[in-house]
Amino acid sequence: MNFDELGLLQPLVDRCKSLGFTEPTPIQKQAIPVVLDGLDLIGCASTGTGKTAAFLLPILQKLITEKREGGRRAARVLVLTPTRELASQVTDNLHELDARRKVRAVTIVGGASFNRQNLELRKGVEVVIATPGRLMDHIENRTVDLSRVEVLVLDEADRMLDMGFLPVIRQIIALLPGERQTLLFSATMSAPVEAIARQYMESPEIVDVNPRGKAAVTVKQTAYPVALESKTNLLLHLLERERFERVLVFTRTRRGAERLATLLTARKHQVNRIHADRTQSQREAALRGFRDGKFRVLVATDIAARGIDVDSISHVINFDLPDVAEDYVHRIGRTGRAGNEGQALTLLTPVDELTMRSIEKLTGQKVERVVVEGFGGIATMPERTSSPTSHRGGFRSFNSRRSGRRQFA
Repeated sequence: MNFDELGLLQPLVDRCKSLGFTEPTPIQKQAIPVVLDGLDLIGCASTGTGKTAAFLLPILQKLITEKREGGRRAARVLVLTPTRELASQVTDNLHELDARRKVRAVTIVGGASFNRQNLELRKGVEVVIATPGRLMDHIENRTVDLSRVEVLVLDEADRMLDMGFLPVIRQIIALLPGERQTLLFSATMSAPVEAIARQYMESPEIVDVNPRGKAAVTVKQTAYPVALESKTNLLLHLLERERFERVLVFTRTRRGAERLATLLTARKHQVNRIHADRTQSQREAALRGFRDGKFRVLVATDIAARGIDVDSISHVINFDLPDVAEDYVHRIGRTGRAGNEGQALTLLTPVDELTMRSIEKLTGQKVERVVVEGFGGIATMPERTSSPTSHRGGFRSFNSRRSGRRQFA
């Protein structure tokens, strides 16, 4: 199947081809016809599989073919995202697909000028792409009109729930027309999110193209057991000895991201950082520099796990494991996108072992442990396996003498 067979307008099909999208992804193949039919939809697929285009393409077609007279200040489409970065990514994708800017979109996020957003809204808007908190600010100030929304998109709804946005989302939905199309897209879909989604959807079609909580098969996962006091030195070793092209490093805290970025800068690495304490302009500059190759390394907290859309990230490094197992899937989904191969590396201290086992249980995949000589690696061995065997280059892996197959802790 190609884009011509999905029922899209020829200009949209041609635009997809010009952007290099020769064949729709599985989520696009199944979701686009459903959205074009005006049905509610719950879509679940791993990151990097084209979910954003799966809802933007049919929405663009609706807005282009079904013109509405008057009321230009009343939005027709509302897209809610959990983070500023993801909102910006959706906006960028919309502008790429709508090259002639036939559809007017306004992005409403915190950290940016409220007055400037208000001025943009007053010019007229068809699509509002927003984070819940800043959108509520505009609602309370009566600067946005949601009374005529025809399509609501909840993008990464599980993440919004994790971030505590549910009460705000309920308030926003209460202001929307009862007769509307509701689309919910996410990389993972928990039972609580499904239950919440069904409260606001009418007989939704369910498109689940990947097993839930599964990492992309294009990502090779490796864990490096290491003593806590040796984590930073191991990271420096990897960055300075290995040929990593474009690296995204995740820390658990904002302070940790700042400390690590400062240290890497002192070691002459081309690095920037992105976290909640950075201003919107600083975060945009960091992402732009990372995307353009000005920075080889970007240090980030989980605020960026679902909002970074950068081609050719060769490696994702978990300097710290996330508190929530699902966030691991989103982190490593920043590499291995669009069919390309990627690598996800985790610096695994002894206290992280239980968290890694939870991740392995969620994904159904065992992560290979590889010890780097001289960095205090401590590995948990399966019962009745042989001792580690040395390999050239200072790496060790664990093998079973009986079967000859790789055994993972």
